[in-house]
Amino acid sequence: MASRLEYRSLADDEDRERASDEDSALLGGEFEDGPQVPFSWIEYGIFCFLGMAMLWAWNMFLAAAPYFASRFAGDAWIEANFQSTILAVSTLTTLAVVLILSNIQSSASYPFRINLALVINSLIFGLLTISTAVFLDASPRQYLSFVLAMVACTSWAAGLMQNGAFAFAAGFGRPEYMQALMVGQGVAGVLPSIAQVVSVLVFPPSKEKEDTSGERQGESSAFFYFLAAVVISIITLGAIVPLVRRHNRMVADRLSERLASSMTSIEEAERATRKVVSLLHLLKKLHWLAFGVALIFTITMFFPVFTVKILSVNEDGGRLIFQPFAFIPVGFLFWNIGDLAGRIATMLPYSLTKRPFLLFVLAVARVGFLPLYLLCNIHGRGAIIPSDFFYLVIVQVLFGMTNGWLCSNMMMASGEWVEENEREATGGFMGLCLVAGLASGSLLSFTASGI
Repeated sequence: MASRLEYRSLADDEDRERASDEDSALLGGEFEDGPQVPFSWIEYGIFCFLGMAMLWAWNMFLAAAPYFASRFAGDAWIEANFQSTILAVSTLTTLAVVLILSNIQSSASYPFRINLALVINSLIFGLLTISTAVFLDASPRQYLSFVLAMVACTSWAAGLMQNGAFAFAAGFGRPEYMQALMVGQGVAGVLPSIAQVVSVLVFPPSKEKEDTSGERQGESSAFFYFLAAVVISIITLGAIVPLVRRHNRMVADRLSERLASSMTSIEEAERATRKVVSLLHLLKKLHWLAFGVALIFTITMFFPVFTVKILSVNEDGGRLIFQPFAFIPVGFLFWNIGDLAGRIATMLPYSLTKRPFLLFVLAVARVGFLPLYLLCNIHGRGAIIPSDFFYLVIVQVLFGMTNGWLCSNMMMASGEWVEENEREATGGFMGLCLVAGLASGSLLSFTASGI
């Protein structure tokens, strides 16, 4: 692995000494003498919404764990392993898609990839919404097959979205927009968790069991949060239209009249000036950040497996919030609140984007959180530290906060260590590293499924 002396910002090179801080935000290395891409809070908000749509489907599958558990009741193996199985299918499918897309750069249309992903998610979550009302007599194995098919399709969409959105944001040359995507992803974790907590409190299983229609546990709540995923995807389809138009105008402004006149469209002209960068080339430049992002999410993927197993130490108190059907979503909510707080914290003036090796060391240190889960009330067997506060705040919030803060810093830093005309490829590459971490973590999570 290269030494730390080799890992220095390109902005420090002698041939860039005359460049101002603003010049580093230009769109594309071919146009360094052009004006800076202006920052817009409206565009920042759209990128936040895009980031939210990117992970909304993923977090819906996590938040729906209690509902899935009720549908898988009766099959001990599926009940014990469905969470890890869903994670494995999801992340491996996404990894395969992102790996393929990362090697298709010159002809890539990132807005098309984003739009296609949103259409797929709308259709798949429409089917999941319908599934809460039909085929309720399906066996656990039949329903698992259906769920995994839906997971594979949404993971295909996630791969399109991960590659397209990160590359699209990087193309604007504003690290704030990359940070906006990360914040949106954090929001996508919090809102489904809130929806799940509220829905199970409004439609608790105890009430649904008494319903004369014989509804299965969680059907009413599952219907609404699956439907919410459809609505989010459709809204995002409309929200990114002005962003794509803005991007096309920027490209047109950057292109010379000679080049533009020889092309049939702005998209064709953009592709003609796009630099194709090998993944190995980017890895050599971004090794600490690439390995750091992968490691962060490898470690993070253990938290869903523990969260669905840990119960409140106050479960016998009788209050709904302490019952498993509500407390498990609360656990996800607290982790996602920490994750969102960490992502938002990167807006503060101080960051570690100039110190990638330190970011990598901090990513390694997160392994220390995993033993803390063993101190909690796993499967109601009793907790070594009998405190819901310890579990929800010390373990979940802090574990989530370190995830959000570190991954956002690394994704933002990646654009500072490459040439301007390598930024789009860098965005896709870092998305690939992120998904690789998710995939490896989901496979390793099977080691904790039997705890």
